[in-house]
Amino acid sequence: MKLIKGILFSAIATSLLSACGSRDGKYDATGTFEATEVVVSSEASGKLMEFNVTEGQLLEHGTQVGYVDTVQLYLKKLQLQANTTAVRSRKQDVNKQIAAIKQQIATQEREKNRWENLVKSNAANQKQVDDINAQIAFLQKQLAAQTSTLENSNASVTGESSALEIQIAQLEDQLQKCHISSPIKGTVLSKYAEQGELAVPGKALFKVADTENLFLRAYVTSDQLSKIKIGQSVKVFADFGADNVKEYPGTVSWISNKSEFTPKGIQTKDERANLVYAVKIAVKNRGEIKIGMYGEVSFTK
Repeated sequence: MKLIKGILFSAIATSLLSACGSRDGKYDATGTFEATEVVVSSEASGKLMEFNVTEGQLLEHGTQVGYVDTVQLYLKKLQLQANTTAVRSRKQDVNKQIAAIKQQIATQEREKNRWENLVKSNAANQKQVDDINAQIAFLQKQLAAQTSTLENSNASVTGESSALEIQIAQLEDQLQKCHISSPIKGTVLSKYAEQGELAVPGKALFKVADTENLFLRAYVTSDQLSKIKIGQSVKVFADFGADNVKEYPGTVSWISNKSEFTPKGIQTKDERANLVYAVKIAVKNRGEIKIGMYGEVSFTK
């Protein structure tokens, strides 16, 4: 009987030791899974007229989930558009305004040619030609002055109209900021406001995280740094409990250049090491890994 008990005890101890040995040799560092999280805040001030967000909801990039009251901004935009139309109506057609003077100059030019022919045939004297030249010079100066006045007036109208257009563009930007959308594709983690509440610029509305592209933040000792480089392919193991461990391909995306004390709950290859370096391993999530879950990484191929 004692012999049987001894054999059973030896078998159980051997299996436990072999299991622990294989488990310890399977990974080089441990850590927790993280995600890129974005806190979406209000960019406008007003009542939340619509806000359709629920925790756990999957949002696509740019998906609109609500908007802030836009009535006053829209009415102000209509007012500025009406002012712009009124200002543009003051712009004058220069060619039409100076057409009469140009016609007078053309008439005088013809008269000048007629009188010059008469002078050549001794049927008229030079004084009449000189009078016509003086009249043409006067009309040309009048044309230049009126053209300059009209162009300056139109330039002023254009400047005033441009200023109004800039104000309209500013309002359109403010109106666009009243629309609340997700800046990334991800899952809503937290919701901080409800429809009907007052939103102000900077007020957090909800938090969204990219749960498809996760990072395992692990910690390695200085001795392990020589085995790691950016872009290196590694094996990542997600621990789902009850010996349920799944393997995922990973890529080293970041290595800290500063050491830190080993965080609580983190195991390293060498438990005697006090100072460790943080590394991030990018992992493509198949929907199974959750943020905060423990994971392990193996740097050996």
